[in-house]
Amino acid sequence: MRMNTRTLVCVYPHVTFAAADQASRTRALMTRSVIDLRRQQEGPFDVVSAYDEHGRELYAFALHALGDRAQAEECVQDTLVRAWRARTTYRPDRASVRTWLFAIARNLVIDTLRARQRWPRPVDTTRTEDRADPADDVRASLDRLLVAESLTRLSDEHRQVIVEVQLNGLSYEELSRVTQVPVATLRTRMYYGLRSLRTALKEVGESHA
Repeated sequence: MRMNTRTLVCVYPHVTFAAADQASRTRALMTRSVIDLRRQQEGPFDVVSAYDEHGRELYAFALHALGDRAQAEECVQDTLVRAWRARTTYRPDRASVRTWLFAIARNLVIDTLRARQRWPRPVDTTRTEDRADPADDVRASLDRLLVAESLTRLSDEHRQVIVEVQLNGLSYEELSRVTQVPVATLRTRMYYGLRSLRTALKEVGESHA
């Protein structure tokens, strides 16, 4: 259930990760700040490693949500700065560095989108009443990451029934035929699995606060 780079490419198909010129430009803009943070490094969070491993995905995520390269670059840099400042509160047992960084980036993107809405903009009369809040897409993307992270904390039995029934749409009867597990047992696993999932989501969410 973990999301990887391929998953993100599917979610954001118009973002070209192979754009070497843009990647180089983005890296050059942020390298100095990252190095400055590294000099003050303390705790389990390594800002340089985080940037090397997740910087491109964070940039693609921010660019897709904001549609502005400069703001996307600023979002990535601010994400790393916030993560570095909160490094002593990071709990590796609650969430991966990747999930933690994306949660920070989500909050920054939402703040940026809402700040835009407070400034006067030219009125587009083409179906403006039907437009969704762009922040909703950002929240949905991060919520999927948080759920995927939380599902990994469940037992195989609890995870299976939640994924197959809640996500894949199987009925209890269909899953029972496949697994040879009684329907009553599956319903019990669902109850306790969802309870465990709520606890895991709370723990993962608190680690991003």
